[in-house]
Amino acid sequence: MSGLSVDVLKLSHFRSHKRAVAEFDGRPVAIYGPNGAGKTNILEAVSLLSPGRGLRRAAAEDMIRKQEALGWKISAEITSLHQFHEVETWMEPDKGRQLRIDGKAAPQVALGRIARVLWLVPSMDRLWIEGADGRRRFLDRMTMSFEPSHAEAVLTYEKAMRERNRLLKDMVRDAHWYSALETQMAQAGIAITANRDRAIAELQDAQDAAETAFPIADLVLTHAEDLAEDETTLRDQFAANRQRDMSAGRTLIGPHRSDLDATFRAKGVPASDCSTGEQKALLISLILANGRALARDFGAPPILLLDEVAAHLDAGRRAALYDEICALGAQAFMTGTGPELFEELQSRAQYIEITEDNGTSITTQKDLP
Repeated sequence: MSGLSVDVLKLSHFRSHKRAVAEFDGRPVAIYGPNGAGKTNILEAVSLLSPGRGLRRAAAEDMIRKQEALGWKISAEITSLHQFHEVETWMEPDKGRQLRIDGKAAPQVALGRIARVLWLVPSMDRLWIEGADGRRRFLDRMTMSFEPSHAEAVLTYEKAMRERNRLLKDMVRDAHWYSALETQMAQAGIAITANRDRAIAELQDAQDAAETAFPIADLVLTHAEDLAEDETTLRDQFAANRQRDMSAGRTLIGPHRSDLDATFRAKGVPASDCSTGEQKALLISLILANGRALARDFGAPPILLLDEVAAHLDAGRRAALYDEICALGAQAFMTGTGPELFEELQSRAQYIEITEDNGTSITTQKDLP
């Protein structure tokens, strides 16, 4: 069994799943069935066992099963470094999402100390050619896997920045209103950049040390403007930029403007100029590198959520991906339209078939197809 795994997953009125119960043994999990049957909903449920809004970034009320509109609940038993945890997260109509860990109410950031979860979904296929927001989220998800407190730093920074932006839009000029917020932004901002730099270094080391069928990506964290490397100077930069920010109605400098650049090392080509297949391979390479780095430093690879990943790979690279996941010892939840997409896994995986009946998903655990 992997050092980090979901052992039992229970869903109640979550999206298309009225009720579902599945037990796992730490092996990769192949989930197959027709489009629209509810496969990705399983992955989304697992993604909510980590901090944040999950792999779809959906509002909690959007996850309610429409037929009954009763709210939803996800329960899981998780093994993390030989410790067992019970996690429950749920949402009731007109109430926010709630969380209990081992029977006690907890903030979402506490999930980062239990479950490290990474994902690739089809919408990320354009990661290298669309806006920087998606690349920052991708990097921050990996960064949180190395340093769970990164989530708190990001939340602190974003909350202070929203307040500062409100002052800017209201054309408030009194410096006293800004000083405390800019101090918070500077403290959190320096931590954010340091955490991101560390994550990139970990990913580079893991790629360099690996024997892999996937291409190596050289990564660089870039900024819209030169940012200070200490809290005092960054705070002074925020203060000096107030007039320009006021004209724009928002904060124009800071780690929220950073970007992640990647280069296909073997070809020396920016990821944005690579083919669609090469861009996907680079993403997979980074996910695998993240897993290797965590297996070394945290003691276990992260839980991987790979939605429709097999459909974009030829048979040779698909087999290579499965081999690397199994060698890593990661519990990977993977979806596909049919069991033939996972035939290279054979008995190394568990299998779940998802079917649909009048808008309700039916989950059936299968023997080797």
